[in-house]
Amino acid sequence: MIRMNSQAAPGPATAELLDGLDINADLRPAAEVMDLNRLGSLQPFRHSFMRILVRQMVRDQWQVRCNQFELDDRGYGFAVYTIEAKAEIYSFVVFAAFLQDENRNDRVIAEQWDLTMALLRGPVKDNQLQRLREAVPLQEAARMTKDMLVLSRANRSKRMFDYVVDSLASGVQPEINRFKEVGYLCRTTAVYGSGKFGMADWGAVQHQCQSFAGPFAAEMFCCFMLRHFSVEQAQHIARCKAPTTAVNLDSDIRRYVGIGNATGLGMAPFLIKHPQLIARWLLVREVAIARVVKMGEVTPDRLLELQAMMKKVIQHTRETTVEDAKQAERNSQVIVDLENLTELLRGNPALEDWQWLKKRLPEQYCQDTIEIVYSLLIELYPDLVDFMENDLGVEENLQLRPEIALDELKQTIETDYNWSLAIDFNQPERQHVFWYRSEEKMEPRLGERYREAGADKELPVQIAMAVKACYERVCSHLIRYPNSDVIHFLLEHSDQTSIVKRIQTMSQLVYGDIQANLADQQMQPIHLLRAKLSFFGVSKFDPKSRLWVRNTMFQGAPLLNELDSDRHLDEWYFPLAPEG
Repeated sequence: MIRMNSQAAPGPATAELLDGLDINADLRPAAEVMDLNRLGSLQPFRHSFMRILVRQMVRDQWQVRCNQFELDDRGYGFAVYTIEAKAEIYSFVVFAAFLQDENRNDRVIAEQWDLTMALLRGPVKDNQLQRLREAVPLQEAARMTKDMLVLSRANRSKRMFDYVVDSLASGVQPEINRFKEVGYLCRTTAVYGSGKFGMADWGAVQHQCQSFAGPFAAEMFCCFMLRHFSVEQAQHIARCKAPTTAVNLDSDIRRYVGIGNATGLGMAPFLIKHPQLIARWLLVREVAIARVVKMGEVTPDRLLELQAMMKKVIQHTRETTVEDAKQAERNSQVIVDLENLTELLRGNPALEDWQWLKKRLPEQYCQDTIEIVYSLLIELYPDLVDFMENDLGVEENLQLRPEIALDELKQTIETDYNWSLAIDFNQPERQHVFWYRSEEKMEPRLGERYREAGADKELPVQIAMAVKACYERVCSHLIRYPNSDVIHFLLEHSDQTSIVKRIQTMSQLVYGDIQANLADQQMQPIHLLRAKLSFFGVSKFDPKSRLWVRNTMFQGAPLLNELDSDRHLDEWYFPLAPEG
């Protein structure tokens, strides 16, 4: 059961989201939603950031024009694009350089890349362009300026880029089956924003850049533009190689081209560092599900549409190539489940509302299937859920309430963090790993606590352990001083201030902290990565280990020249390869 502290009523934004819903009856409980395994099954959905961005670009009729396209015969040089987003002007600049194969490295420690790029406020002037040509290719080794929103880099796909260039130069379209295996020409290796390296901080972006005020909107747009440039560059090289025979990429195939991405442990600490934001993202998703289940009218046409959607997901899953045996098994189970569910829905007289389906899903189907079906149900009813697309941001501020009785804090921990109290940290396997930032690699890493040095440099991500340690001190303090307030406890245990602030703040939210022991030997970090990526809107999760996953962004999304209509606006969820 979800409990909201009687002294912690939802704020205005949360109250508006919950209007018409019963927290305990309509929303899935936090113990289910915030479970790490469940988070690892989340799927992209209508409120994923890429989807919101594309709808915004179409709705506001963004205009993107290429001002300079200065590439040589081999595709090296630079390009400058101007973006008119309502009354705002932005620029996207990209630099393409020669890169030897032995220097092509997708790790964050790389020092050279095929492409480097930046998104800036305002038009790019000639003197500014020269500075960008010097700084952007250096990436984090250079100092950026406050007019810059995003800094990024990318590498060509060795399996696809040259193949596509050669095909187009020969006057033929590349085989679509090749794109089913690798759905992109280039892949990002890092996308930086929010004040890194001297760029505009998030507060400035959020309040001064209306077009990019949503979470990760600027970063997603940078990837969208990279997708466009990657095809433009390939077509340019093909024309230079064979000006009499070269052809452009077919528009249906071009729409199927996405941007590759490999995500590792570097993303995981974000989910722990920003608990209020993550709780809000999940609240929006769960409210969307609850509104559809409770208010969505079930009609024969809706049922047919849902069955068609599931058929699409089945085909999408079959077109997803993965090497990981466990992920391949998960994908196979999704196909079996959706085929079974399709038959179950066909002509079922018991299906008068979605409550029946909500009850049946956990009884018969795997977690991946359940989350896919919920994503599809959300897709069915845009009129019930789209009003929430601007509610995914939150002002993060952990609040300390020192005047509260210490016994009340104890009860809060017992109620909202009972999952952490149940963990026996005296068992070595429950403290097996520690998280640290590698000084050499500049990336988060996992160490084995009882075998490797470095635990003294541990990152503060072990919330479960910190909560339980705090609880034990609270209990001890109350034995000595039973009438204490929180302030009295913190005067004696000042090192507990941060975790007390977190407990008091997160216990007031419908969905609190992620319920996981991140030190456990069996913990799967990839679940954290997949949870965040699902809100980005990526598709085709392809795990390469328990520590990192490859995926595809913007596959199937409208092209730049299609932003003036809504023809392909909302049909690219679980994208399918074009026929032919």
